[in-house]
Amino acid sequence: MLERDWPQSGKRIRPQMTCVLIAVDRGSESGLLSEAFVELFRMKKTLLALALSGSRGLLIAALAMLCLAPLYAGEPKQHKHDGRHQIDQLEEAWRLAVLKSDINSMASLLADDFMGITPNGTMQTRDQILDNLRSGRTHLTALDVSDQKVRFYGKTAVVTSFAHMEGTTLDGEMDGNFRYTRVYVKNPAGEWKIVSFEASRIRKPGQRH
Repeated sequence: MLERDWPQSGKRIRPQMTCVLIAVDRGSESGLLSEAFVELFRMKKTLLALALSGSRGLLIAALAMLCLAPLYAGEPKQHKHDGRHQIDQLEEAWRLAVLKSDINSMASLLADDFMGITPNGTMQTRDQILDNLRSGRTHLTALDVSDQKVRFYGKTAVVTSFAHMEGTTLDGEMDGNFRYTRVYVKNPAGEWKIVSFEASRIRKPGQRH
C-alpha cells in the first residue's frame, strides 16, 4: 500500500493503516460503514495526536485494536443468536410432543433427572411425564404459546412464556392461561435438555380455580 499524507501534519500514513482501510473497503461492499471505520472516526483526535507526537508504537497498537475489535465483538452475539434459534426449535418440539402425545420426542427432550412442578404443586419426574402421556392421563387439545423470552447463563437457558391450554391432566381440567418457566442445560454431548419446569395458573381477581 502506498503511503498517504496525514492531514495537517506533513507526516505519512504507514502500511500499519492497511487493516483499517481494508475494513473500510469491506464495509463499503454492503453500503454500510464498517465497525473499524466508525471507530476510526471516533478516535481520530487520539490517532492524530499520536501521529504528531511521533509515538509510532502507540499508534500501531491503537490501530491493531481497531482491526481486531470487530472480529471478536461479533462472536458472542452470533453464538447467542444460534442458541436462541435452537431453544426456539426445542420449545416448539415440546409443544407438538404434548399435543400429539409423542412419547419418543418428549423422551429426547427431557433430561434423566428432570423434575417438573404442575400448577397445583404436584412434582413429576421424567418417567411420570412419559407415563401420563402414554396412558392419556395428560391430554391437551390446545396449547398456544406467546410472549416467550429466553435468557442464557453459560450452558443454562431459562425460558419464560405465556400459554393458553385446553385439556385434562392428573390435576383435572387444565383450561385457562398459564405462565411457565422451563430450564435447559447443555450436556457434555452439546445437546440442550430440559431439567426443570414449573407452571402457574393466571387467575382473574377473585377466581379460586
